Amino acid sequence: MTPSTSTTAPAAARPDTPWSSPADSVAADLGTDTATGLSAGAAAERLAADGPNELPSTPPPPAWKRFLAQFNDPLVYLLILAIAISAVAWVLEGAHGVPVDSLVILAVITLNAVLGFAQESKAADAVAALSAMTKASSTVLRDGNRVVVPSSDLVVGDILILGEGDQVGADARLLSAASLRVVESSLTGEADAVTKTVEATPADADLADRTSMVYRGTSVAQGTGRAVVTATGAHTEMGAIATMLDAVEEEPTPLQEEIHQISKMLGVIVVVIAVVVVGTLLLLADDRSSETFIHALLLGVSLAVAAVPEGLPAILSVVLALGVQRMALHKAVVKKLTSVETLGSTSVICSDKTGTLTRSEMTIQEVVTAAGTTVVTGIGYRPEGNVAPDADRDGQPDADPLTGSLRDEVTVVLSGGAMASDAELTVDDGVWSVVGDPTEGAFLVAERKLGTEGSREGRFVRVGEVPFTSERKLMSVLYTDAKHDTTILVAKGAPDVLLERCTQVREGDPVDDDEGVDHVSGHAAPLTDEARSSFTEHIADMSGRALRTLGVGYRVLSQDEASEVAAAQGGDADFSHLEKDLVLAGVVGIIDPPRPEAAVAVAEAHRAGIRVLMITGDHPATAGRIAADLGIAERGARVVTGRELTAMDDAELSAAVAEANVYARVAPEHKMRIVDALKSQGHTVSMTGDGVNDAPALRAADIGVAMGITGTQVTKEAATMVLADDNFATIVAAVREGRRIFDNIKKFLRFLLSSNMGEVLTVFTGVVLAGVIGLSDHSTSGVVLPLVATQILWINLVTDSGPALAMGVDPSVEDVMARSPRKPEDRVVDARMWGGVLLVGAVMAIATLTTLDLFLPGGVIEIAGVSVDDLDTARTAAFTTLVFAQLFNTLNSRSETVSAFRHLFVNRWLWGSIALAIVLQVAVVEVPFLQAAFSTAPLDATHWAVVVAMASLVLWVDEIRKAIMRSRA
Repeated sequence: MTPSTSTTAPAAARPDTPWSSPADSVAADLGTDTATGLSAGAAAERLAADGPNELPSTPPPPAWKRFLAQFNDPLVYLLILAIAISAVAWVLEGAHGVPVDSLVILAVITLNAVLGFAQESKAADAVAALSAMTKASSTVLRDGNRVVVPSSDLVVGDILILGEGDQVGADARLLSAASLRVVESSLTGEADAVTKTVEATPADADLADRTSMVYRGTSVAQGTGRAVVTATGAHTEMGAIATMLDAVEEEPTPLQEEIHQISKMLGVIVVVIAVVVVGTLLLLADDRSSETFIHALLLGVSLAVAAVPEGLPAILSVVLALGVQRMALHKAVVKKLTSVETLGSTSVICSDKTGTLTRSEMTIQEVVTAAGTTVVTGIGYRPEGNVAPDADRDGQPDADPLTGSLRDEVTVVLSGGAMASDAELTVDDGVWSVVGDPTEGAFLVAERKLGTEGSREGRFVRVGEVPFTSERKLMSVLYTDAKHDTTILVAKGAPDVLLERCTQVREGDPVDDDEGVDHVSGHAAPLTDEARSSFTEHIADMSGRALRTLGVGYRVLSQDEASEVAAAQGGDADFSHLEKDLVLAGVVGIIDPPRPEAAVAVAEAHRAGIRVLMITGDHPATAGRIAADLGIAERGARVVTGRELTAMDDAELSAAVAEANVYARVAPEHKMRIVDALKSQGHTVSMTGDGVNDAPALRAADIGVAMGITGTQVTKEAATMVLADDNFATIVAAVREGRRIFDNIKKFLRFLLSSNMGEVLTVFTGVVLAGVIGLSDHSTSGVVLPLVATQILWINLVTDSGPALAMGVDPSVEDVMARSPRKPEDRVVDARMWGGVLLVGAVMAIATLTTLDLFLPGGVIEIAGVSVDDLDTARTAAFTTLVFAQLFNTLNSRSETVSAFRHLFVNRWLWGSIALAIVLQVAVVEVPFLQAAFSTAPLDATHWAVVVAMASLVLWVDEIRKAIMRSRA
């Protein structure tokens, strides 16, 4: 057939009930060649005509709406109230000039809205970038070639190629199916996988009964198939019920809940303090006029607004988003921002072996057959190397070439393994790679090294298969052999599983036959107990040397069995009953060397108090050897097998999990039990996986980690994090980054809480002690104000946003991997942090009020040489002291115990925000029109020196506290 020249498939041409029509007629109606698929040009035109294959969704609100949403906040309502109050005060005072206070507060509201809008936009952009990294993809036929495209680019008429673990990208009519079973619970609610066929079903069949269709959003649990896309986007069944699939609002994480509770608690405390301050002002005032009341009320409202860290949620989102973006640059794509706090708390990492702890460059190194052992040299997918006998069994190839019966046997093993495969070996610009399973690719590479790959071309036609599953540990394919007019079954799988199905062993022709693979002419001898024992010893030996072992067997079918296969060709018949009385061709040993960086990462995890468990389907000896090489377990340590896990009750499993670090021959259901046992012991568990059956365990784990290269789409959907490089070291790096992000969250929490506490204590104590520090002597109206309302709002604007965000991207000040994982019950803001917050807040208040007292007559402190000033100048000095004290506090807050002078200059963003705040504060003090707006007065050199000295007390006092804590530790 020739490639289709059709370019578009209008909606009217699509069959209304494709499940009730023959598959070929559906494809013909859609203008698609089932052998080659659409051309790239036709697919592009259809995509332009029909739009992307995406579910209908509510478009994001425009920018102007998101900006206005910044004003929808109770604290903003308070500020608006403050504007009204200050406007009334201006009117009562005679409405002279302009209402400076009202305009200043309005400017503060606007600037806060701009900052909030910018922060939310940055977080949204980061989330969108991460979403793009984890978009689903589908394999299709285009121009006769298999290509992987984003599922959003699927069009009607595309030929989908489906395999185990794939997520179905669009509604499609099946063209072929081999043991195909699909999980459709997302559409039908049916938990069990549905067996699919190519036979048409009645037009009035219910959705769950349309077995000839696959639907968008479902997942392939087993088998393979091909299907022609019949509907995309809103026209799919998922699109029809898209409104029912809207994401349920997620419950807040413990971190979000704690921050919410802190903000709520602070709000209540500050409102109470504001009421007390206002009441105290009015009680102490000699003049209780309406003007006095309004000034007092304005101060109370400003204090409430400034003291509550209303920017916490926005800053938290931005910090998480930036941190997750940084993880993505290091190959770890975290799908949910809120998962970072869990990632940093990981106490156990359960890792697969192949490709994660090892390099996933599967290479056949040895072949064991009835005639002896053969060595294959060369590493990786480039087919360069030799295939030679190993007569001395020293792991080194002999000088003699591979000939005679040994060559015949090795040819059958390597070619048979290559036939029982869905992988493809490709080369692009001299770079060889495997499309499909790396283990299957190893056979293709070894066959090329032997030089017999061309002998199969045009001779064998694939007519059926029995797919591999984690439970069976075996796969088989059925071929017709044109040379001998026979049908053969070729099986490949775990040697112990394959040996149970073998009754004979291949003994090659004692001649040098260069014709290639021949499953008929070779001699099959009975598989005696002695021969079986010999193979078992070889398997154990290879496994002990960390080689992964696979067996290859075959059987020539009888005429009746061949007729059965021919009659079912193109259908979905189950041929697993034919996997019996096999001829054992041989066993291969495959090397997958450990990643050099994996051992370092394991040691780093152990240093951080994190257990590392290896959970693999490989042979126990192989698992034990690799685990010992990587430092996961001691050499000779216990390796728990899947069979043992099955026999254990929950109590025995819990005891085993507490002791053993290596698990071999493990099935997916065992992973679930291991995760549950670990979580019941109070661990925060990270679990890796790549197969569709790993998805439940990944969902059950606190952090599910999917393989980005070898992982199935279903696994990636179930996971919390996707590894772009399938590397264990990336998991440990992500944990380190998670801890750093969590530390940074604590940093800006410590900073905001202590700084706001300083503001509250300054105003409250200043009002209560007004007579002591000399404020009351300067009162003309009876209203005692250590700081005016606009100054409080200015402090909130200048010091809260920039420095807090800068601390959110702070490099690690301390070694985050030198401490044990955080326990789930540990508070983010614990008693020790609250103690530090109160201490720093108290020092800020004391420094600010002392500066105020120093420059006012009639106070507690009088120092010779220090001028006594008017109220505006003294208040400006105090106001500036509080601002600078909060800037010094940024250095304190970078660690609870490490000196501020350690790694002092590593965060350029922090120093930039401090410099900007200083410039703005100097401008408020020295620029005339800003002096009018914020009730400030210019300061001389003495003032500035005193301000800096008093503000630095925050740094020195906290340094003393940290030194005491370090000495106690």
